[in-house]
Amino acid sequence: MLNVPSQSFPGSSSQQRVSSGGRSKVPLKQGRSLMDWIRLTKSGKDLTGLKGRLIEVTEEELKKHNKKDDCWICIRGFVYNVSPYMDYHPGGEEELMRGAGSDGTDLFDQVHRWVNYESMLKECLVGRMAVKPAFPKGMLPKSQVTDPLAKEGPSSPSYDWFQTDALVTIVIYTKQKDINLDSVIADHRDDSFRAETVIKDYSYLIHIALSHEIQEDFSVRVVENVGKIEIVLKKKENTSWKCLGHPLENHNSLIPKKDRGLYYRKCQLISKEDVTHDTKLFCLMLPPSTHLQVPTGQHVYFKLTITGTEIVKPYTPVSDSLFSEFKEPVLPNNKYIYFLIKIYPAGLFTPELDHLQIGDYVSVSNPEGSFKISQFQELEDLFLLAAGTGFTPMVKVLSYALTNIPSLRKVKLMFFNKTEDDIIWRSQLEKLAFKDKRFDLEFVLSAPTSEWNGKRGYISPALLSEFLKRSLDTSKVLICICGPMPFTEQGMKLLHDLNFSKDEIHSFTA
Repeated sequence: MLNVPSQSFPGSSSQQRVSSGGRSKVPLKQGRSLMDWIRLTKSGKDLTGLKGRLIEVTEEELKKHNKKDDCWICIRGFVYNVSPYMDYHPGGEEELMRGAGSDGTDLFDQVHRWVNYESMLKECLVGRMAVKPAFPKGMLPKSQVTDPLAKEGPSSPSYDWFQTDALVTIVIYTKQKDINLDSVIADHRDDSFRAETVIKDYSYLIHIALSHEIQEDFSVRVVENVGKIEIVLKKKENTSWKCLGHPLENHNSLIPKKDRGLYYRKCQLISKEDVTHDTKLFCLMLPPSTHLQVPTGQHVYFKLTITGTEIVKPYTPVSDSLFSEFKEPVLPNNKYIYFLIKIYPAGLFTPELDHLQIGDYVSVSNPEGSFKISQFQELEDLFLLAAGTGFTPMVKVLSYALTNIPSLRKVKLMFFNKTEDDIIWRSQLEKLAFKDKRFDLEFVLSAPTSEWNGKRGYISPALLSEFLKRSLDTSKVLICICGPMPFTEQGMKLLHDLNFSKDEIHSFTA
């Protein structure tokens, strides 16, 4: 009997916004939207060609199905007939055909491993790959003899625990010096306690069914100079625990972060404010039983069930304003997460998000992304190129750079929009430019009114060559770019034409 993959477990972790390059979308024909695909999957039509049967697929059988009208692809051991999906795929049939008749897991992970393919392609499931015969005892293939982590990854962390009458403390020894509170994501749900530590590009997981009940809230402390993490749990009853609990799935494991599945928790909508005519600031509150801080330049995923199908979208948290340090938070600041989100009335996801009432919940994933704070080391000039809501990753990047980088001479933001009404946080940006002389700001509009005296047009060699002037010829430079895919792709091409190196450019691409 084959196991159909769970609809609720999302694809593995994501770098939907990656450090360079990007995925081109193709225009979809009329009637080929995501909503149209969901309708087709619920129509009862046989999308596998197997009349509801599930089969075991050998490598030889998989290879035979490599044409557009007969295209099978394997993802994480499960085989899907993706031919019916060809016309609905935003990346076009060419991208899907790259995996035709083969294991497309690596290809899938490179482009969009955040996508909940189990839910999207559930009706296209052909079956699972046949298990290869095991090797005779003692005969391992060469690739399995050496532990790759021993060669490439960090040394494996360890953990211990101790208790007092009222508290239980879990101590994780990471053996790394660049660990901070952003590195730890911890969740307590029912009697299960899960603590994931991100160490470079690896993920270390503690996952335990606790032997006794604990209170909702707990605290996390990091001793940075020795890489020690202390998680302090409060006992519900002052009894002595004989053991911490029993291990759950993947407990005490260190694996590449990209191979760790996304983990979600339900966050409550606290407020929703208009920012522009079509953009809103959403404030979500983490559960008291969660410790999560999204690192600068990273994003999370929202998950909503829409007409029975789980849809996942990436969003980058922002500060509540560019001047948040002057506000008195009602609750501890790290329990709030803010998002600037543009509402597309004809879209599938954002109208559902906008219809949420204060007090409703949305599932939010662990942080993802390839941006590293180390890119700021000894930085002298920071150039930000943003279009529309591509401004969102720039909010924390801008704030962090101006606050924490002593070598910084200049930060410049070129912000592209259609009209003046579309400019997010215009007055705040202008106040910041007035207050901090290191910060320069330029707005560029593609459809301004006749009264507009500023720059006009689209991203171009002329605009960039004038904008990207170093404060000194030898200045260390970082250019961050984010916006709709055509904007980012054009911008990346122009930056390369202007002879900026890959190390000097970070693109947040969707």
